[in-house]
Amino acid sequence: MDKSISDLFWNASIDELKKGYMYDAQAEEYVCLVCGERFTNGIVYQHENVLYEAKKYTELHIAEQHTSMLHYLLTLDKKLTGLTDLQKELLFHFHEGRSDNEILKLMGGGSASTIRNHRFTLREKMKQAKLFLALMELADSKSDQRPKFVHAHRTATMVDERYAVTEEERVKILHQYFTEGLDGPISEFPKKEKRKIVILTHLMQRFDAQKRYTEKEVNEILKTVHDDDYVTLRRYLIEYGFMDRLPDGSAYWVMK
Repeated sequence: MDKSISDLFWNASIDELKKGYMYDAQAEEYVCLVCGERFTNGIVYQHENVLYEAKKYTELHIAEQHTSMLHYLLTLDKKLTGLTDLQKELLFHFHEGRSDNEILKLMGGGSASTIRNHRFTLREKMKQAKLFLALMELADSKSDQRPKFVHAHRTATMVDERYAVTEEERVKILHQYFTEGLDGPISEFPKKEKRKIVILTHLMQRFDAQKRYTEKEVNEILKTVHDDDYVTLRRYLIEYGFMDRLPDGSAYWVMK
């Protein structure tokens, strides 16, 4: 798993989030903001007997692997987007260019004025979001002592005070529990939720976001972290939205 992908996602501009990728000038690579896959500038990529430059291939990758950025962003938890399921559905229909009457038919009836009211509400929400972004940037511009918070992973099943961890706290917690080094085992699995999240987030660096694992493979990786209770680690990785699995436990993968 690309350990920097979460930071790239949260630090991306609005235009970059809409496109679904950003350009890493230092590495000369285009980075998919959904899965972290990278495409090197200057290399020609082939797909179905057609050759693509890296930028165009990145766009193709997003369309083929993630459908679209609108689709992906709408699948994010409502605690991240601040949108209700109804608002998400309406945004999808708006994006498809459907009229109010067409939307009403698809949603099983109602009045056109209801759809217009939702459009108005969402427009007001957008205005508020713009003002809030401006206010936060102004507030932060002269705050040299502001703490740097660690970003919650995008597939988190809950986003609350348990994620209020600064970078300084994260480093302190990791060194407290990884006494033999950050690539070694943990001395114990903490009871406090905030510390659990820091540990689990760090553990995800040991998994490949592009791979599907058997339960045995997951266990083998987690045994290098906590041989006595690797089952608990596996359970929390699922519960907290770091990983997902098939109902029968035959396959595990990193949540994107």
